[in-house]
Amino acid sequence: MENIFLSFLSGFATTVLLFVATLVIAIPLGLIITFFSTSKVKAISIVAKFFISIIRGTPLMLQLIIIFYGPGLVFGPGVGIKSRIIASIVGFSINYACYFSEIYRGGIQSISKGQYEAGEVLGMTKSQIFFKIVLLQVIKRILAPMSNEIITLVKDTSLARTISVVELTDIAFTLRRMTSGGIWPLLAAGVFYYVFNLLVAFVLGKIEKKMNFYRE
Repeated sequence: MENIFLSFLSGFATTVLLFVATLVIAIPLGLIITFFSTSKVKAISIVAKFFISIIRGTPLMLQLIIIFYGPGLVFGPGVGIKSRIIASIVGFSINYACYFSEIYRGGIQSISKGQYEAGEVLGMTKSQIFFKIVLLQVIKRILAPMSNEIITLVKDTSLARTISVVELTDIAFTLRRMTSGGIWPLLAAGVFYYVFNLLVAFVLGKIEKKMNFYRE
């Protein structure tokens, strides 16, 4: 029983690693993609929007397979990302950055032009206006949709099993095979995901309450 529990903990640790690494990369990357997609340079904007449409329009599972196996199939063996975990993090980060970028875009465009004009009157630069006036309001407005995506990410980490990453779901299926098809390993994995999601939702709720000071 102790070995089984340790196996679940090992798989859960990988799940947490995928989740945290993806957020650390995808949150700022999404903002960068937003700047590209809303660029006044039409060529940059078109390319960024096309890239976003491809990522949002294709399954994450397929993206993981292409990122890990694609370079080797196209350019020959030995080419591409060697680590399955790193390939998963890259795939998750790109996918979620594109979703986050659309949420950012909606939040930024919801800020009235008057706020930008007020900043200019005060002699602030465009970057100062964005980071000191606009960004806090955007964060407040996008917290709810961002929270939904972040909670979805917890469950999507199970897709890393597609490229044979030994995470929580993979451990559950391995134990299921070892117990002649018993369903309890899958239920146990579900408990781990549920508790993790409760913790994530709790933290996000605390952040949302802290942002309540910023009222319009």
